[in-house]
Formats: sequence, C-alpha cells, structure tokens
Amino acid sequence: MELIIGKTAGFCYGVKRAVEGAKKEIAEITNKDAEKISCLGELVHNRQVIEELENQGIKFIENIEEAKDTIIIRAHGTTKQTYEEAEKRNIKIKDYTCPNVLKIHKIAEEYRKLGYFILLCGSSKHPENIGTLSYCGENVYVIEKEDDAIKAIDKILKSKIQKILLIAQTTYSLEKFYIIEEILKNELPKNIELTVNNTICTATELRQKETEKISKEVECMIIIGGKNSSNTKKLYEIAKKYCKMAICIETKDEIDLKQLQKFEKVGIMAGASTPSKSIEDVKKILLENKMCHADASH
Repeated sequence: MELIIGKTAGFCYGVKRAVEGAKKEIAEITNKDAEKISCLGELVHNRQVIEELENQGIKFIENIEEAKDTIIIRAHGTTKQTYEEAEKRNIKIKDYTCPNVLKIHKIAEEYRKLGYFILLCGSSKHPENIGTLSYCGENVYVIEKEDDAIKAIDKILKSKIQKILLIAQTTYSLEKFYIIEEILKNELPKNIELTVNNTICTATELRQKETEKISKEVECMIIIGGKNSSNTKKLYEIAKKYCKMAICIETKDEIDLKQLQKFEKVGIMAGASTPSKSIEDVKKILLENKMCHADASH
C-alpha cells in the first residue's frame, strides 16, 4: 500500500500556541496554586489533548463563576461579556485565543458600530461563533449552509439596513463560502451594499485544498481528528466528495485493518487540533501490519 500523508495535517498555529501556552502556565505555578488556574471550556477540540492537559493539572470549567483566580481563554476565544465579568470578579486572564479569531472580533465590532447587518457563516453552536456573535450586536444572522443565504436576505430586507458584511468562522468550508457569496451577490437588491471579508484562516484553506487534492489521487482517505472538531468534519466532507471511500477516526484504535486491505493507495489528513502523535500512531499501526511502506511521508 502506498500512503500519502498531508503536509498540512495536524496542529495549526493557533492550536499549537494555545496548547504550548497552557502547558507553560501550569508549569510556572506551584502545586499549591494549581487549583487556582482553570481553562474556560475545552482548550481545543481534541479529547487526547484535553486528557493530557488534565493530567498535567489543568482544570476545565464551563462558567466563569467557577473560576477561582486565573482563567485560560481557549483557542476558540470567548464572549465580550466574559472579559467584562472577569474584570468585575478580579479574575486574571491568560488569553490564548487564536489571533485569527481575535481579528474577526475586531472586524465584527468595527462594522457593528458603522451600522452594518452582519452575516456570519458557520455553526451558531460552535464556541468560536458564540464569541464572535457577542461583538456583532443585534443585527446579525448565522448562515450554516448554502440554503440559509436566502433566509438571511429575508432578514436583511425586514431590517431595512442597506449595508451588509459577510464574514465566516475561521474553519468554515471555503467552497460553501464562495457559493454563499455568489447567492448574495445575485439575489440581494442592487441598492444594498455587500462587503465580503473572507475570514477563513489560511491554514484552513490550505488544509481543505490539500485534502481535495489527495482525495482525488487515492482510493481511501483517513481523516484523523476530534469528534466535536468543526474543521475535521469539513475535511471529512471534502474527502467523501472526492474519494470513493473516506473514514473519520480519533485514534488508531478505530482503524479497521481488514477494510483497508483492499486499497493500494491511501491518504491521511488530520484536523487542526490533532496532535502529531495521533498521526504517527496511525502510520505505525499500518507499518506494523505491513500495510504500507516505511518511507510513507508527509
């Protein structure tokens, strides 16, 4: 079997920065003070990474009311209200929000102040977007899929606002974003001004494009990433579209070796929150079972 491993597979800059930052914070405090520091929500969407951080002493909490002294803000960021509440409670903040997410917060707030109606492509339940929505004001609509663009136009017309901003979750599908942009350009009345700011991060774009490329070259794609990882799900969708067989796993334990035996060429891609160990573990199990060559490379 020939194995092709994506060059962009694994931790993106924002995730690496958050994980290394959290480890640094816990390493710099004493055991006595360890209980005073906690992370607001999962630092990144990967169970193995979270378990490793828990073992090193980081406690994960869901509400700032549970914080004792210091909180770590995760890579996905948080709401504007969280910062305000932390200040009221004298809670120190160690902010490891991805810089790309902070950039979106700044854009959203700037255009809100200018009176724009904001359209945000992404999932309304995703923690990144929950944070972004807090900067958008009342005139905002979340577009999860292409069909929602028409519903968004109805909301815009009812609002009487004639200036629109289109932005996206950093890990949103690039292909869907372009489709939504075209729908809006074609369907919005000519008197409405549409400003498009593609806030999908470069790492996401490159990863999605490479996934498409590899998927077209192989018989089977293995996507490695957390079950609750948005960007991993997007990669899986792309792999399913362009490859006749695609599987999505969190760890090597989920691999069905019998299922893979029939393929001569297999590709591997991993989500932005997937540690390199998870990728190496999958490669190792294939090598140990003599299913791929030792020179399988990124």
